[in-house]
Amino acid sequence: MSDAMSAPLRLGIAGLGTVGVGVVRIIRQQAALLEARTGRKVTISAVSARSKGKDRGVNLSDYAWEDDPVALATRDDVDVFVELMGGDEGPAKDATEAALNAGKDVVTANKAMLAIHGQALAELAEAKNRVIRYEAAVAGGIPVIKALLEGLAGNEIKRVMGVMNGSCNYILTRMESSGGTYQDIFAEADGLGYLEADPQLDVGGIDAAHKLAILSSIAFGTKVDFDGIQLEGIERVTIEDIKAAADMGYKIKLLGVTQKTGRGLEQRMQPCLVPDTSPLGQLEGGTNMVVLEGDAVGQIVLRGAGAGEGPTASAVMADICDIARGVRGTVFGQPASTLESATAALTKLPAAYYLRMSLVDKPGALAKIATVLGEAGVSIDRMRQYAHEATSAPVLIVTHKTTQASIETAIAAMDSTGVMAGEPVALRIEEV
Repeated sequence: MSDAMSAPLRLGIAGLGTVGVGVVRIIRQQAALLEARTGRKVTISAVSARSKGKDRGVNLSDYAWEDDPVALATRDDVDVFVELMGGDEGPAKDATEAALNAGKDVVTANKAMLAIHGQALAELAEAKNRVIRYEAAVAGGIPVIKALLEGLAGNEIKRVMGVMNGSCNYILTRMESSGGTYQDIFAEADGLGYLEADPQLDVGGIDAAHKLAILSSIAFGTKVDFDGIQLEGIERVTIEDIKAAADMGYKIKLLGVTQKTGRGLEQRMQPCLVPDTSPLGQLEGGTNMVVLEGDAVGQIVLRGAGAGEGPTASAVMADICDIARGVRGTVFGQPASTLESATAALTKLPAAYYLRMSLVDKPGALAKIATVLGEAGVSIDRMRQYAHEATSAPVLIVTHKTTQASIETAIAAMDSTGVMAGEPVALRIEEV
């Protein structure tokens, strides 16, 4: 073993929130185990956070303190800069760039920074012969980055999909189990501390879309393209749809899907129906799940905690251990200069759709809707009509595979039938 490989690996940790404290705890409690597994000591030289005096429940007196994360990132006694501050701009990005320019490797949990600046940071890291590792940026403790970069390196990836925001999955599964409205359960989740300071990052699908953009780049050899993701949050999912979907054998999930098609790269983060018997359909509470599909391996399902001190710190430590062992590699699985610019698919692959509507209670109403669907090229697979509510009748339809354009054409034409009591709801059904 070289002298460099037998010397301690010295860390500078910026950000001492839940995850940062979790990393400090692992390094303090598992020092012997880490040395046995990597062949060298893993130590902390210095730390940085917004407030020095705050009691974080872990002893930090052994480490130097820096108020400025950029100063921390460039210290002579730091080999690896561990960025756990978050935010796509500002101190996190400045300190990451400073670390790379100073010849340090970087470990980060910052999905927003990588989703927006990943290409530029990858080019900088590779020009400086440094690595950026970011297992903790996607799906918390689930080793999905490692699975794609290493375990499935011999596969042509066909599709990646998953539930990648535990807060949204908690809200949707809790709505179903309690019968509560979106507003009720949103307030409950917020009270339990499950939502970001800006809840729109969670319920608007932005947090999950950051993760999808990163997975897309690795899976398909494209430059990270967050702006190319079709994005819709869970705000308009109602308890009526959750109950109706369940009645038809489905669960509603905020589902991220990315796949390469003849039309380009399809990236979607939106509420979808999945079969209730599928792994994704059975996913409860705040857990995450990522499904990877490769030409050689078939389908792999990864399930686990997507957030929290222990799981996220576990992922950070996996990256630190790889660097300690001397494992190097490109940021997104191939040289940044060879990543292609993604061409966003303007039209998506056909799918079955779920339609829920209320029809005015008069003869021939259902026939008019069936005619409109037929004229738009939409074929009905299953239909269910429920007991009348005063002057209207709820109707559920599951279509055969069709295009989003055909569904939109049909919905637009329904307005002129004179039999609609309210706006129809259309949700894509994803095959799992």
